[in-house]
Formats: sequence, C-alpha cells, structure tokens
Amino acid sequence: MSTHAAAIMPAPRARLTVTTLPTPTPAPDEVLVRVRAVAVNPVDWVIQGTSRVTYRWLRTPAVLGSDVAGEVLATGANVTRFRVGQRVFGLATGTDRGRDPLREGAFQDATVLSERLTTATPTSLSDEEAAVLPLAVSTAACALFQPAHLGLPTPSAETTGGGAGVVVVWGGSTSVGMSAVQLARAAGYDVVSTASPRNADLVRSLGADAVADHGSRTAVDDLVAAIGSRPVVGAVALGAGSADACIDILARTGGTRLALASTPYSLSGLVGRRRLFPAMIPVFSRIGLATVRSMLRARRRGIRAAFVWGSSLRDDDLGPRLWGEVLPQLLADGRLRALPEPMVVGTGLAALQDALDRQRAGVSARKIVVRL
Repeated sequence: MSTHAAAIMPAPRARLTVTTLPTPTPAPDEVLVRVRAVAVNPVDWVIQGTSRVTYRWLRTPAVLGSDVAGEVLATGANVTRFRVGQRVFGLATGTDRGRDPLREGAFQDATVLSERLTTATPTSLSDEEAAVLPLAVSTAACALFQPAHLGLPTPSAETTGGGAGVVVVWGGSTSVGMSAVQLARAAGYDVVSTASPRNADLVRSLGADAVADHGSRTAVDDLVAAIGSRPVVGAVALGAGSADACIDILARTGGTRLALASTPYSLSGLVGRRRLFPAMIPVFSRIGLATVRSMLRARRRGIRAAFVWGSSLRDDDLGPRLWGEVLPQLLADGRLRALPEPMVVGTGLAALQDALDRQRAGVSARKIVVRL
C-alpha cells in the first residue's frame, strides 16, 4: 500500500503534527490529487480550536483544510473531465458532516476531491494563485445562486454586465467578498460594497460601483444613497456587524433576501484559550442572542435571512454547474480573478500550524498559502 505525508490534528484542539497516511484510491466520482499548494481559511483555526462544540461530528485524527491546488494522480472509474497529470484545483470537504477527514482533507500531500467540485487550472494561474479560490468562490456562489439564499441565475457566456438590479456585499475585501463582487457582476448585477479605505480601490476594480468605508457611521446611508432608485435583489453579509447593517439597507431599499456568511462575533479570543469551558459560555451566548435578534429584525421587515454553508453545493446542482461550467468560463474570459492575492508563508506540511496561527491573527486583503 502506498503512503503519503499529512498534517493531522491528532485530537480535538490539538496542534497539527506531520505523520504518514495510506494513500486512498479514488471512488468512481473522485480524483486523487497530488497537492502542491493549500490556502488557509478562518474555518480551519475555528475547527482546530472549537471542534468539540462547533464540529461535534468531526472524529480525530483529522486532516483539516478546504483549498487545494495540484495535479491529478489517478481518476475514478466514472470521471471524464480530467486526466492523470492535469493541473487542477478544487474544494476539499473532509471536515463536513458524514465525510472522511483523512481521505478528503486538504492539508496533506495527496487527497481525493469530488469531480463535481474540481476544475482545471488555467495556464495563466500558478498553483498558489488557484489555491485561494475554492472555499471563497463556493461560499460566494452559494450565497448568490442557491434558492435558499439570493437565488440569482448563474453567469453564462451570454450574460451582459450590469443593469439587472443591485447586490449589496458587505465586506467586499474579504476572500468571500471578493468572489461575491465578481460573481454578481458576471451574473449581470450592479454591486455596492464596503471595505476599509485602504482596500476600497481594490473592491472597485472587481466591479463594485460604490464602496463605503465599513468603519464609518454613515456607511449604511452612503450605500443607500449609492443604490438610489435601483432595485435591490439581495445582500451578502460578511464580518462582525454586517447582518444588522445589511438588514437596515434592505429595509430602506426594498430588498428582501439576506445571505449570512459570518457569525456576529469572532471566535479568535476563545480559540486562543487553554480551556474551552467555562469561557465558551458567554461567547456562544452572545453569538446566539445576537443571531436571534438579527433574525427577528429581518423577519419583522419582511427579509428572508439564512446562513450560508459554502460546501453545501456538493449535494445540489450548483456544484457541478459552478465548477464544471461557470468557473472555467469566467477564468477564461477574465471576469473572475484569483483573489485575494496569495501570501506564501512557508513550504511543507510543517509550516501549516504557523500558517493557521498567522491567519487567526488577521490578514487584510490577502490569503495565506503554503506550498507542499
């Protein structure tokens, strides 16, 4: 049996350690990928620090990570889109409920990806650049296109730019926000967004026609003024305080759909503690109360609000449509750029724990990437 190296979380809340695992054989609808680059997301350190509470189903040892770029080592019997040796990138879903975290996690030298959530890497992109996209673009797509959220039509080659209505993206300089701005524009919608003054021009370059300072007291008023009389088809809320701000904007402009992609408060302080209990009680109480309050505010204003789960497209028709049709088209014609820019912080599996720690400390408009 062949083996490969992997960075595993050996027990709940334990730091990553490098070990050897059996190399899996891909199932009929999977590809086995030699991983060349992985990106780190906030969910990775959240799982590591709080999985006893937030990801109770996750058994350990586990391989974390969602963002993968590399080349195909083997294909399952039913796979037709890829060949051995082809460069690909895709979304690893090993930490989802019902999945196998050792076979399907990103932080290892070889992993299996669903063909539905994988696409060919264009020659114009390095592995490090491609690795920034999978979770961000999948989460943004779920928010914009799934019927449970904004329910917009997906982009096509025939879609013309702008004029179909306005999408509000609160948090446009986050990784999901950058994808959401670009996907909404590609689908034919105008976009208004928020960012810090330092990142405002970047968000405008992605297609937002108005960008308010998210830290300003007038941010909501500024976006409402920028929207004017245009119809608002929905909002995507990213970051602390984003839900209530989006509810205010939608209530004032007639929008009725809100996709929530963030908790009201960060878990970074809790993750850094030696013990979850009893420190977790006030933290999760604040999150729960704030969420209930926001949901009730939305309901009273006739706004349909729901939380986004970025990998849920694995199990609906959006997954193969996004990864098999939309992403190749948008990357080829330039309507989608691989952003945030990768910030490579190390090489090899041993660099991953430091990468998680650095991501938890915060990175502005960049995405931490490790080469493998």
